[in-house]
Amino acid sequence: MSLRVLLSTSTNPWFNLAVEDTIFRNMPADQRVLFLWRNADTVVVGRAQNPWKECNTAKMEADGITLARRQSGGGAVFHDLGNTNFTFMAGKPEYDKTVSTNIVLNALKSLGIEAKTSGRNDLIVEDSLGERKFSGSAYRETMDRGFHHGTLLLNADLSRLANYLNPDPKKLQAKGIASVRSRVINLCELNANIDHEQVCEAIKQAFFTYYHEQAEPELISPESLPSLPGFAEKFATQSCWEWNFGHTPHFTHSLEERFNWGGVEIHLDVEKAHISRCQIFTDSLDPAPLESLSEILVGVVYTPAAFSGAVSEVAVAYPQYADQLKELQAWLTTSLA
Repeated sequence: MSLRVLLSTSTNPWFNLAVEDTIFRNMPADQRVLFLWRNADTVVVGRAQNPWKECNTAKMEADGITLARRQSGGGAVFHDLGNTNFTFMAGKPEYDKTVSTNIVLNALKSLGIEAKTSGRNDLIVEDSLGERKFSGSAYRETMDRGFHHGTLLLNADLSRLANYLNPDPKKLQAKGIASVRSRVINLCELNANIDHEQVCEAIKQAFFTYYHEQAEPELISPESLPSLPGFAEKFATQSCWEWNFGHTPHFTHSLEERFNWGGVEIHLDVEKAHISRCQIFTDSLDPAPLESLSEILVGVVYTPAAFSGAVSEVAVAYPQYADQLKELQAWLTTSLA
């Protein structure tokens, strides 16, 4: 059978991304695969992105929002259960992302939604406000196969999208790929009855129509997983801190604050989410505690907890500056989130 359709009943982003990658690596080169899925309360960043630059990581942590890094490029997106995700896979030379895009457009047309593509791999509709985006895509290709995956905003909470994808301004210089923000729309504004199941059925039928072939959909979940060689290892990677945060490209972060005991300026070089270089400048009367901190921070992981631990270590060596260091600690942990 040349067609395969998989429907995930899991809303765990690490599970779904691990399934996607494992299927992609193991599928026969002559097979065409459709994978439909959705994630609960997640920010997904592109392979080359910096989550601290793209996301409000402090608010995400406070609200229990998962961070997931995908294998493909592109920008950061927020997923909740009002968002449907699709993945099309095929071997080369047949792989053609315009085919999968047209399948999605045809599916939406069957639901009464007239949409079109735009220049940045997006799907848009036009209304009185102009062009409005409801879908973004990313791609991945190897020597003999490729995949196209994307999002469809059905009835996502757009206020939460803005909350998590608008980071607090930081003096953070990053080499990674920056997201491009667009005016967005939920498809429920165009079809009030639209939902995940309806969209999945429409895409599935458009997929069958294009290839003139049918396939029995496979429901997959952590409890009902088809044979996927290497899945356990892939899931372990997909869900670990080292992949989601530690894979971040090199960046620098400059922080500056004035306390009543003196000004502090910190410059950090960060590689693979660990501090490779730290310089601290101060006009405080005794710079020794901050000089010690700059040495201790080298090699430390770039997290508020790790910074807090480093300051606590300095406070043990300089108990006479405990109050000052406590102020510094509170500022640093807030600034790094």
